[in-house]
Amino acid sequence: MNYEIKHQDKFKFIEEGEGEPLLLLHGLFGALSNFKDLIEHFRHTHKVIVPMLPLFDLDIFHTSVGGLEKFVHKFVELRGYEQIHLLGNSLGGHVALVHILKHPERIKSLTLTGSSGLFENGMGDSYPKRGDYEYIKKKTEITFYDPATATKELVDEVFEITNNRLKVIKIIALAKSAIRNNLGEELNQIKQPTLLIWGNNDTITPPFVAKEFNRLIPNSELQFIDKCGHAPMMEVPAEFNRILDGFLKNLKTSAATVA
Repeated sequence: MNYEIKHQDKFKFIEEGEGEPLLLLHGLFGALSNFKDLIEHFRHTHKVIVPMLPLFDLDIFHTSVGGLEKFVHKFVELRGYEQIHLLGNSLGGHVALVHILKHPERIKSLTLTGSSGLFENGMGDSYPKRGDYEYIKKKTEITFYDPATATKELVDEVFEITNNRLKVIKIIALAKSAIRNNLGEELNQIKQPTLLIWGNNDTITPPFVAKEFNRLIPNSELQFIDKCGHAPMMEVPAEFNRILDGFLKNLKTSAATVA
């Protein structure tokens, strides 16, 4: 299903459905398509919002986790969202963490999947190698447990990005920023209910990273999915949506009981 991309000021975003906002942040090689199954499922119960993060549009000095967080903050302020359920994958999870630490007042819950912020493999090592399609294909495939999840369309998207010299410079800048910006000492400040959904076969942010997030974030719960890599919402969307659905319904039930 194709969704209308809306424009307001410098922001481009998808906004589907009605209800409490569910704000989704994609990763370094992410795109709106990463969340298609999630949008389709949750637009019936929530206002699902996916801003297009300006990974390649910020000036080089602001091409960082902090620069992306400022962009998200301005977007949330402009749109006036409240009681937000914030979800981030990979680098998007890192941006979500920085945002909730700086601006917790509008956030109702946090969901992280394959998030950086503590440790990550391969975000900026020898990657990306320009002009070598097979290399890019293999690098894209290791994101997933099942290499077939890396469709030709997805590999082509990554290949196009890595063939652009300026985009490569910005990818490396973002990857280095993510590695430098370790949040280990701040995570205990997060008060919102937090759900960690992790692939048991994630090689980029391995399972021990999820366990450390779970240990450091006070009100957090961890759910592992077997035979799943770094992007569970793409690789096992039905299971991902089931876990997230249960978490959000429990929050609603708890809030109603308190009220």
